[in-house]
Amino acid sequence: MIFSKDYVGYLARQTVKQLLAAKTIETGKSAVIEQRVGQAMIDELSLEDRINDEVRVILEAIQDDMNKGGVSYPEMFKKVKMKLVAQYKAVL
Repeated sequence: MIFSKDYVGYLARQTVKQLLAAKTIETGKSAVIEQRVGQAMIDELSLEDRINDEVRVILEAIQDDMNKGGVSYPEMFKKVKMKLVAQYKAVL
């Protein structure tokens, strides 16, 4: 993830603060909402990290075949990653 968890928490607090000020949402428990928004942001921002980890596992399993075929790791990483992104319907 490219942002620290502290910064994501700050963003969540500011988002909730702005939504409350604009009267877009109403709540008596803004701390709970801030926590949920922060967790949703962290989940979304760490999606690419999870996809990269999955690509590494896949490539580790087929590493011998890649070496025999002379396929470069970075090239195959990009191809597998794009397939997983499409499969998860993710926007990176």
